[in-house]
Amino acid sequence: VQLQASGGGLVQAGGSLRLSCAVAGRTFSRYVMGWFRQAPGKEREFVASISRGGSDTYYADSVKGRFTISRDNAKKTLYLQMNSLKPEDTAAYYCAQGSSQTAYPHDYDSWGQGTLVTVSS
Repeated sequence: VQLQASGGGLVQAGGSLRLSCAVAGRTFSRYVMGWFRQAPGKEREFVASISRGGSDTYYADSVKGRFTISRDNAKKTLYLQMNSLKPEDTAAYYCAQGSSQTAYPHDYDSWGQGTLVTVSS
């Protein structure tokens, strides 16, 4: 399976970005999906997850109300709409695929390469 994340960039605080993750290699709709992020010098942390059909979503408290995770099973693509961005959102963002919808990286067995988001103050 291959996961290709894109959409990162430099944005001012208060701005928006939309990340995408295109998946190839296995049936997309059979797996839960998640977004994680890792800032320099910090551990990878959970951002959001979404169920196979897209009806159940979970968010880290730090992004709740600002970020929205979604998926298009026909296009085999995962999205993360990020609004009201803050400098503390600066990190490399990774999409991940797994069988259990949890907040733990070890429950996801396939990962994208990461896309860098930088939020300036």
